[in-house]
Amino acid sequence: MTKLFSLLALLFSFNAIADLRATGDLGIVIERENGNALIINTTEHKRLAKIEKLGDLSHASVVFSRDQRYAYVFGRDGGLTKIDMLKDVIDKRIIQAGNSIGGAISQDGKLIAVSNYTPGGVKVFSSDTLELVADIPSNYGEGLRSKVVGLVDAPGQRFVFSLFDAGEIWIADFKNPKAPIIKKFPNIGKQPYDALMSPDGHYYIAGLFGEPGLALLDLWNLDAGVKRILPGYGKDDEKLPVYKMPHLEGWAVAGDYVFAPAIGQHKVLVIDKNTWELVQTIPVAGQPVFVMARPDARQVWVNFAFPDNNQLQIIDVKDLSLSKTLSPGKAVLHMEFTPRGEQVWVAVRDDNQVAIYDTETLQEITRLPANQPNGIFFSSRAHKIGF
Repeated sequence: MTKLFSLLALLFSFNAIADLRATGDLGIVIERENGNALIINTTEHKRLAKIEKLGDLSHASVVFSRDQRYAYVFGRDGGLTKIDMLKDVIDKRIIQAGNSIGGAISQDGKLIAVSNYTPGGVKVFSSDTLELVADIPSNYGEGLRSKVVGLVDAPGQRFVFSLFDAGEIWIADFKNPKAPIIKKFPNIGKQPYDALMSPDGHYYIAGLFGEPGLALLDLWNLDAGVKRILPGYGKDDEKLPVYKMPHLEGWAVAGDYVFAPAIGQHKVLVIDKNTWELVQTIPVAGQPVFVMARPDARQVWVNFAFPDNNQLQIIDVKDLSLSKTLSPGKAVLHMEFTPRGEQVWVAVRDDNQVAIYDTETLQEITRLPANQPNGIFFSSRAHKIGF
């Protein structure tokens, strides 16, 4: 009889929890205006749950634990929220700063780093408890503190980030979390506004808003310092109003090429990854925001700032030419490819929808309702460097 009761209790406990689900098939859709996050299934095209009251998500980003169970949401208001995607609940939530701009998870998955505007600097937390591990103020000059941008994880248990106001790149080595080692690279250029880590963790590239060119740091050869690439690009171009800053996290590395948005121009830059010279420019419909490669690197998808943000354009990497223009709807803000790239999910904010496309046929598959979606993040990011 005792065994029977134990068996019944076990069966009841299984029925009481959420349906079994595979964490590698999950993702997060950010609902900007109401501060919510949707947990979704990428294969079944389903909304599984809504997590509410996450604060200001106007510039939210998400990273995932290495087991893909937990999503860490970085809010603009300094909020850091750990979501359990199996239990559909907030596991932990803290307000760690006044104004933050994104974050990263360490190589071993044990540390969460957040880049802050106010007060400037980087804070590092335990991914388990969200307890503070380290506080790195971005001090420069005489009592000044810089906004921090372009924070990414790097091999060797390191974080790399840029100081917007100081014009510097810093590397924080967290092999010993109690005594991190900071290496600073000054005078990289004016106002680095965002950055990209190459998929293999070899190069860190910061875009410069205050002057032409890019800043390149070879993480395999730190003694060489920061190299300026494309220093003369755009000097003689007509200066157009910049309606939205490009996101360098979305830069595409495809084969031997890097595809990057030209700030304030209706162009995508094609850069040779071996020489870091400009190969050509590709005219596009508007000012590019995200320039993202399909996982097999055959296509590059581009979305745009207002007033052209109702469009998506696809570049054929084989020919370095535009192959298709799509019109998903009003205010296309973000894209995310499924892990092997057969589909792409598109946040169409002002239509309150997420559109899903077949990347081979370029036909729409379906749409999901979402309240002003502005970010889509799949758990497959857990196993990518620099995401």
